[in-house]
Amino acid sequence: MLQQIKETADFLKGKINSIPKLGIILGTGLGGLVKEIEIEYSIAYENIPNFPVSTVEGHSGRLIFGKLGGKSVVAMQGRFHFYEGYPIQKVTFPVRVMKYLGIKNLIVSNASGGVNPNFEIGDLMILNDHINLILNPLIGYNDKEVGPRFPDMSESYCPDMIAKAEQIASDNNIKVQKGIYVAVTGPTLETPAEYSYFRKIGGDTVGMSTVPEIIVARHMDIPCFAISVITDLGVPGKIKKVTHEDVQAVAEVIEPKLTLIIKQLISNIKL
Repeated sequence: MLQQIKETADFLKGKINSIPKLGIILGTGLGGLVKEIEIEYSIAYENIPNFPVSTVEGHSGRLIFGKLGGKSVVAMQGRFHFYEGYPIQKVTFPVRVMKYLGIKNLIVSNASGGVNPNFEIGDLMILNDHINLILNPLIGYNDKEVGPRFPDMSESYCPDMIAKAEQIASDNNIKVQKGIYVAVTGPTLETPAEYSYFRKIGGDTVGMSTVPEIIVARHMDIPCFAISVITDLGVPGKIKKVTHEDVQAVAEVIEPKLTLIIKQLISNIKL
């Protein structure tokens, strides 16, 4: 795996003029942040050696290099999911490549279903912890050059970036929640009993991504920030049939607020 990581990173380094300092992963319906990037180079996943290809509607499948908030960034316009059939190590492979490209911080967004009764559709939730119910991406051989065998996960999400994002939201009158994200495999949307279970075990929202990428990033000692758009509710009395198109539609409406927070957060991060 390490050889493939270095091979892919070297290929991309040969295409770009500046080393990215921040990595960004954009979730379902949230790819519009790319419009704010001063793009220097863009490449389809299918043209990147060793990269998987995104198969989900709402995920464009491009790696974007450029400037955002005055800093060099690399952004995934579309991510990979375990439910697409990829090995979990392949799902998280791009984060490994980002590290070897030079990133110092990782910012992740997603669309998720709220199970906290205080949440509403269209809310933004900053992640301050997670519960992983997807296969752990660190299972198997561990290369000490990449990270430790038993990485600490007591601070999965960077308190400094969380505080900065909260201040940005407050300054711009944007309502934000904080909470725990439960990561599940999908691709089925949850049953009422599952929603109830996720709430009982401590979750505030549930989704099918993000946590594997965070685990891999923390394995490589990359500080992380993650934020969810609450696109539907798994709260008794508020549960209704939801389609992937519904999720995309809500995400696209709230996207400008999310974009503002991420752009200003990047501006405020000291590297």
